[in-house]
Amino acid sequence: MNLRKSLAAMAVSVAVLSTTQTQAAAPATTDILNNYANIAHATYEDSLLTAQTLNKVIDQFLASPSEANLKKARAAWVAARVPYQQSEAYRFGNALVDDWEGKVNAWPLDEGLIDYVDAGYGSESDENPFYTANIIANKTLKVGGVTVDSTNIDKKLLAETLHEIDEVEANVATGYHAIEFLLWGQDLNGTNPGAGNRPASDFDLKNCTGGNCDRRRDYLKAATELLIDDLQDMTSSWANNGAARQDLMAKGPQGGLATILTGMGSLAYGELAGERTKLGLMVHDPEEEHDCFADNTHASHFYDALGIKNVYLGEYTRVDGSKVSGASLSQLVNAEAPVVDQNLRNKLDATQAAAQVMVDEAAKGNTFDVLIGENNAAGNQVVQTFVDALVAEAEAIEHTIAVLKLDGIELEGSDSLDNPNAVLAAE
Repeated sequence: MNLRKSLAAMAVSVAVLSTTQTQAAAPATTDILNNYANIAHATYEDSLLTAQTLNKVIDQFLASPSEANLKKARAAWVAARVPYQQSEAYRFGNALVDDWEGKVNAWPLDEGLIDYVDAGYGSESDENPFYTANIIANKTLKVGGVTVDSTNIDKKLLAETLHEIDEVEANVATGYHAIEFLLWGQDLNGTNPGAGNRPASDFDLKNCTGGNCDRRRDYLKAATELLIDDLQDMTSSWANNGAARQDLMAKGPQGGLATILTGMGSLAYGELAGERTKLGLMVHDPEEEHDCFADNTHASHFYDALGIKNVYLGEYTRVDGSKVSGASLSQLVNAEAPVVDQNLRNKLDATQAAAQVMVDEAAKGNTFDVLIGENNAAGNQVVQTFVDALVAEAEAIEHTIAVLKLDGIELEGSDSLDNPNAVLAAE
């Protein structure tokens, strides 16, 4: 990570500021870690519950594949993203989560692996021999000496054979974005308004469009059930005596705090500000949009940012409106250096405000892919303001790391922020 101030300079300024403030009592670190784990469990449990609701709505759609029921399935997918995106602050610092995440939220994906695509997608890729494999249309295929029997489209085929087949990360066969592609289809609008527009008849056995409607239905159902399985695993991992909770506690107080801050800072800087936002803005490419088929990226970014705030404040509002809260990192920092705590709180609020502007623009039809368009200076500035807010937030997180005297923390970086000329040269 290559921020504008050095940690040494930050540490000096923090030390000066902290001596001038009235210090509050600090919570026990164990209590902070327990609450952090409780919020993780609640967030993943909500993700599981909303995925189960999505599954029921998809069942209704498949039973009666009308445009109205497809609209309901899409709305259920969008709702399922709300709690899941808030969980992403648990990545990076928690190895178990980061190793698992690729099964449920990997992106971008080469959608030609899964189903039919527009001619503009192209027919081949030097990096991916399965670029247009179209598993839905092919019960058997052989690529580069690899034979795939996809006669039965089920959870095992998706998880064990197709996902990242040939060790290509873009071969995403599972998770939210595979389901998203099946529900919306490709977004062929570029940086103009409009999302994917797959017809409901692509799933209609009596009036099939797109061919292979039976297999497309099987894929959608298998992918959704697999998502539920994966979310159940992660929910269990954060329950009492779960593997993720035990791993966290085994790190001890300092290691646990380092885990929290690594997740917060890495998501804010390298992942969200850099790879998911600045990169697409730099190259004006809607293919770099996170929820690119549904045009839901504004919401995903909003809830990613909110997840960071949840972790710092030690509070989470569940989908049923109830709250999980307790001892927080904010309380600990406030006891050490109130100015540093307030600064980070301010930066978290500023990021949320910048994200809200993107949400408001999307309501007008100016979704993320429209905002990053090459000739949209005003839209570009909306997105850049969000990036700037995240970078400032990451700087405030590094202030926090300094005041807590946590050594050895390395936040995720991004060439889009740290070496933009290299990114542009590669285009």
